[in-house]
Amino acid sequence: MKVSVALMMLGAVLPLIAAKESEPAARLRESAIVFTEIMAAPDKGIPQDLLERAYCVVIVPGMKKGAFIVGAQFGKGFISCRGPAHMGWSAPASVRVEGGSFGFQIGGSETDVVMLVMNQRGADKLLTSEFTLGGEADIAAGPVGRSATAQTDAMMHAEILSWSRSRGVFAGIALKGATLREDLDNNEKMYGKRLENREVVSSGIAPPMMARRLMVLLNRYSFHEKGKTE
Repeated sequence: MKVSVALMMLGAVLPLIAAKESEPAARLRESAIVFTEIMAAPDKGIPQDLLERAYCVVIVPGMKKGAFIVGAQFGKGFISCRGPAHMGWSAPASVRVEGGSFGFQIGGSETDVVMLVMNQRGADKLLTSEFTLGGEADIAAGPVGRSATAQTDAMMHAEILSWSRSRGVFAGIALKGATLREDLDNNEKMYGKRLENREVVSSGIAPPMMARRLMVLLNRYSFHEKGKTE
């Protein structure tokens, strides 16, 4: 009888625990899933050589398209940047992406977005409080395929390369006109204090436990870090 009562209480408590998962924790979990699925695709992922050269990576899971406002997009995600000597990924910082023309594939109302920042100038812009993709930073659609390379001048000189996935379709896409802002509220939820994104990625702060899975994956798919994670 006591066992039955205990099980009933546990059954009542577990949904409450799940419901208390913070927004950053839920989005970090979703980001890890998105990154895993994209990079695990043998012929459809992000080219390995571009990931190796990237200064920063941005992952925005479930970017939503406004139902009533034409062209309105909104999403939240995370940025992580390389440490000194282009080695090691920083703790994640929160970002918000708003507006812009995303051209969601085949009518999808929601899409996952991944961006690679390919030089220091692009990283510096990304770490400001707010900037516009395609305006203050050059952005181009990234090539698809683990062994693909940047074959055009646009890709080779772009500060940021971007991809999106909607309804299982993964493709490079130029996110023109979107505004990317730091999300100080979510940074505070993750780190216990209101940190700017530049502080998070440049200070050497330890990633929160909720980000552990995403950090493991970033290291796993980065050649420089494989020796530390395998």
